[in-house]
Amino acid sequence: MAAGAAVVAASLVVPDEVVPADRVRAGAPRTGYVELDRADGRTIGVWEHTPGVSTDVEADEVFVVVAGAGLLEFTEPDLPPVELRPGVIVRLTDGMHTVWTVRETLRKVYIAP
Repeated sequence: MAAGAAVVAASLVVPDEVVPADRVRAGAPRTGYVELDRADGRTIGVWEHTPGVSTDVEADEVFVVVAGAGLLEFTEPDLPPVELRPGVIVRLTDGMHTVWTVRETLRKVYIAP
């Protein structure tokens, strides 16, 4: 993304793919992302998860939810769940095990080192 450029994160087209079966707990969720910028050892992008429940092992990142609704649970380490809705900011660290329960298609803008 060029300096001075603007994009509406909630309306950006994000290509998606089926979540691998071994990570699906309920429904038929799809995920995808668009990388907006990669420089100085960090990546900025937009990620989306359609309704359903899936598991993941996280990388270091900070994200802001821009659309949708869901619940993020931490299974390792055992931490309190986070209700996801627009405006919520979350910090993830490498190796965290999570469960994403998405009620309305969730979209986040993330920054990863």
